[in-house]
Amino acid sequence: MTVAPPGAVGAVSRALRPSPVDAEVEVVSVERSGEGGALTAVTTIGIDRTEPVFAGHYPDFPIFPGVCIVECVQRSVLAVAERSGMPEPRLLAVESTRFLGAVYPGDLLTVRLSLSDHDGGLRCRAKASTERGDAASVRLRMSGEVAA
Repeated sequence: MTVAPPGAVGAVSRALRPSPVDAEVEVVSVERSGEGGALTAVTTIGIDRTEPVFAGHYPDFPIFPGVCIVECVQRSVLAVAERSGMPEPRLLAVESTRFLGAVYPGDLLTVRLSLSDHDGGLRCRAKASTERGDAASVRLRMSGEVAA
């Protein structure tokens, strides 16, 4: 995965692992709240009309699948972790998801993340939105820690 140097805005070209999403994750901002505190970040993902998932979901009325929104959140966490010098977290559980609005071809998905240490691991709380409003809220449990 390629990330801009620390302190610079950058794009992550591709995750090293297979993904149902081809789109690049761009890290817009990363902030740490105090020593050992939560890490907040914003990423964007352009949902191109050529995403392979649109061929089957649904050909006459394409909608970006909810599982792909969750994948965008996970890939955002990985990009922020790399940019912040954190060890690469591993997804342990999808604790909750709530899909609030559709994501269509051509949308820019904005993911706002909050990463915090929780029960020996990392908890991610995320809101994904498009220019029309909220698309999903997602909570993930991952390996690793913010305060490392």
